[in-house]
Amino acid sequence: MVWTLTRRAVASGALAGTIALVLAVPSPAADGTSPVAAASPATVSADRPGPSTPRPPRLPEDFRGKGEWIVRDLGITVPFTWEGRDGDSQMTAGGPGYPIWFTNLIYRGTLYTLTYKWPGLSEHPCSQIPGFTLDDLNEAFQGARFVGREILQRGTDRHVDHWRVGVVLPEAPPGKYLRFPLALGDIYVDQEDRSTFWQVLQFGVQNLYDPELDEWLVMDTFEHEPGTVTLPRRCAPPPPSA
Repeated sequence: MVWTLTRRAVASGALAGTIALVLAVPSPAADGTSPVAAASPATVSADRPGPSTPRPPRLPEDFRGKGEWIVRDLGITVPFTWEGRDGDSQMTAGGPGYPIWFTNLIYRGTLYTLTYKWPGLSEHPCSQIPGFTLDDLNEAFQGARFVGREILQRGTDRHVDHWRVGVVLPEAPPGKYLRFPLALGDIYVDQEDRSTFWQVLQFGVQNLYDPELDEWLVMDTFEHEPGTVTLPRRCAPPPPSA
């Protein structure tokens, strides 16, 4: 999830650099069935009582979870971890023995992304966008649009709230204007706890390495306990705060 213009970081929108750090996505069901196009992959609508619009997603300071990273058009699914500690957070997909291996971090006020392995990729820089924190990410979530209540059917049925976040450029009033969806994300959080993230789909320029420009993350576990966040050696540490 590298949200720089070189794959996952788009400096023109910090959200575009975080939906990948989540910035979150539907995935194939456990029985191998593929996601439903243009909708949540393994979901059904859920008719449950409650307020018409819940509060938007909010990533906590401390958490840890495991799941899968899915690039459906490449036929690749790899292990995935997402952890947070004291407001820093890190996503890691795959590893040395997998066809995909990358990590994304919010670390001491800087957004990092490092792709070790990706099909057809020969360059492996550690990209970074300074001046981005967990608070910035959660502020971006405040502008998310509520899609509805759903049930994710993947082993265990999970009742979730489905949200849509995105960056569209240029900004223009309603009407006949040329505009482009730079980055979009579908986020699925627990209906009982908006700080528990179960699934995320990201689509757009931040997924430049993928031919179809879309990637999914799906969590099997999500615990509200401090995780481990480690800046890779290839990445320069952020400058000391003033």
